[in-house]
Amino acid sequence: MLSVRDAHARVIAAFEALPAEMVSIADAAGRVLAAPATARLTQPPADLSAMDGYAVRAADVPSAPGTLTLVGQAPAGGSYDHVLKAGETVRIFTGGPLPQGADAVVIQEDTKADGTRITILEAPRQGRHIRKAGLDFKAGDRALQVGRVLSTRDVALAAAMNLPWLSVHRKPRVAILSTGDELVMPGEPVGRNQIVSSSGIAVAALVRGWGGDPTLFDIARDDAALIESRIAAGAQHDLLITLGGASVGDHDLVQAALKAQGFSMDFWRIAMRPGKPLMFAAKDSARVLGLPGNPVSTMICALLFLKPAIERMLSQPGDPVATRPARLAVDLKQNDQREDYVRSTLSRAADGALTVEPHPVQDSSMLSVLAHANALLVRPAHDPARTKGETVQIVDLEILPGGY
Repeated sequence: MLSVRDAHARVIAAFEALPAEMVSIADAAGRVLAAPATARLTQPPADLSAMDGYAVRAADVPSAPGTLTLVGQAPAGGSYDHVLKAGETVRIFTGGPLPQGADAVVIQEDTKADGTRITILEAPRQGRHIRKAGLDFKAGDRALQVGRVLSTRDVALAAAMNLPWLSVHRKPRVAILSTGDELVMPGEPVGRNQIVSSSGIAVAALVRGWGGDPTLFDIARDDAALIESRIAAGAQHDLLITLGGASVGDHDLVQAALKAQGFSMDFWRIAMRPGKPLMFAAKDSARVLGLPGNPVSTMICALLFLKPAIERMLSQPGDPVATRPARLAVDLKQNDQREDYVRSTLSRAADGALTVEPHPVQDSSMLSVLAHANALLVRPAHDPARTKGETVQIVDLEILPGGY
């Protein structure tokens, strides 16, 4: 069977960055920049005061105290439109433009006012409390580069650069298809031998959190013609995710429906636990990622393969999920031929070290275990027996983006 590493490489190789679109700066957070964000103005536009106080010529007060004559004021949004002469000072406020001839600001607390007579109690230093023009950025600066996932901090910067619109990569349109007579949607009557479908809703949430635009199809019953029609509709999206039905039983109809629609199978089944029945197929520009039906398998395969596929469509590298070291809290038996992603609890030992303890039950249908796990212990294929205290690799679920 194909290794996880090789399957990941095949999946990401099948995707490329989607075209750009323009979005309002108000809607840009979380999007991926497709063109540099170039400042349209200089910030600050002039030398501004960083404090409330008095604009002075430092040479006029070589030592304190010294007395100057108040000749005007410079509030934020206003100005003093004369050259400051020897012995003069201007009342200035935070954000106010520095008058021509001034080279320092004395903060209000270091002065004493008596009408127009201003006593300077601390000798000013040239350049003190002044924000120089262009301190933050200058017109023409490319402050945000292509490929950046825009944070709220980035959006604030772009807005300050006077950019009402930004060029970003279009969100990947991802169709999600669950199949099976046994499935009903949450809130619907649950018949005998039926279960509530959770995987589609979870995958839609993941797609949205990872920057995509999900479309959750109605559940397709075990009817070949119906499944084929849903696959045809899903193929109009950037990616179709099928959930379940990918095995070879009498009621597993997805593979046959894909072949009937002209899709060729890149791979089916990989050396992974949970998630062995993973499937990937293509037809022209259409791509189908078939995730296993068991909800835990669905979620873990989505993390390892769907997330990087979406990242590739957003011009990101689509790297394998990041791992970090942790100390094993229990002994482990030798692993078999499949790479294992073990639902686990990550905590801090008394000495501050990260420790990981697998949950005793690893059934791939048990969402309660995954929901309460905060880490996946990654065991390579044929990993030897491990003893308590050894260092192992884990996926820290608490730091994953997208609300996993």
